[in-house]
Amino acid sequence: MEDYKPPALPFPFSNTTPPPTLLTQGAEAHLYKTTSLNPSIPAALKIRPSKPYRHPILDRRLTRSRITQEARCLAKLVREGVSVPALLALDWEGHGGEEGGWGGAWLMMEWIDGDVVRVVLEQWESWMKANQASLDAGQIECEEARVRGLLRKMGAAIGALHKAGVVHGDLTTSNLMLRPFADAGDSTDDSGSGSVDGDVVLIDFGLASQSTQDEDRAVDLYVLERAIASTHPRSEGFFEDLILGYRDSYKGAPSTLKRLEDVRLRGRKKSMLG
Repeated sequence: MEDYKPPALPFPFSNTTPPPTLLTQGAEAHLYKTTSLNPSIPAALKIRPSKPYRHPILDRRLTRSRITQEARCLAKLVREGVSVPALLALDWEGHGGEEGGWGGAWLMMEWIDGDVVRVVLEQWESWMKANQASLDAGQIECEEARVRGLLRKMGAAIGALHKAGVVHGDLTTSNLMLRPFADAGDSTDDSGSGSVDGDVVLIDFGLASQSTQDEDRAVDLYVLERAIASTHPRSEGFFEDLILGYRDSYKGAPSTLKRLEDVRLRGRKKSMLG
């Protein structure tokens, strides 16, 4: 099998030294690590390449609509003080625009140091599985309390997102990052199970939209709940701590949580019926 070769980079990133580093590629976008105008400051570059199988006019309209929607959500959330990457630059036409230019679209964002929450929880669960036999009840309770605290911070971050009138559309533990505190030093906890300290940052708003509907907010929470249940079985029982953090984050939360019960019921019925 041939190695994957991503599409050519748009200007000016085709001429930077060193060139951007490809981190991940999805069906709709590629994520790179690059630098901002100051070469010493890292930045995240999200590129939506043009799709050759789509009609050129339709492709430009879809690409522009999706990248500008993401940029608007990020800009709004930054204004509202929500913990998300800052938007640094945007090109929704691709260099050259309508007259035969590159054809894709890109946005540049603040680079967030730290691990995605998926990795943090996986490391903690793996450590607990390997060491549980040697831990007493008090140590287990202490370890679980640390993770419960992380989930409460996750709930508060999602509540701030919803309070600002934005729904994420793809909430998983891969789209939440844990940014270490500035004075954290070594990221490894004294227990050896890894650090769960830091600020929770929401990332990847490619499917985000502006909405204040309880249904949309409840679906956001339900998607994350199912993701945690399938990916982090040991942490699944702590989801109620996330709910507690969410409930305390804004006054409209109880209404959304009530709707969450309806969404859960529909999900269970769908699972039974196939």
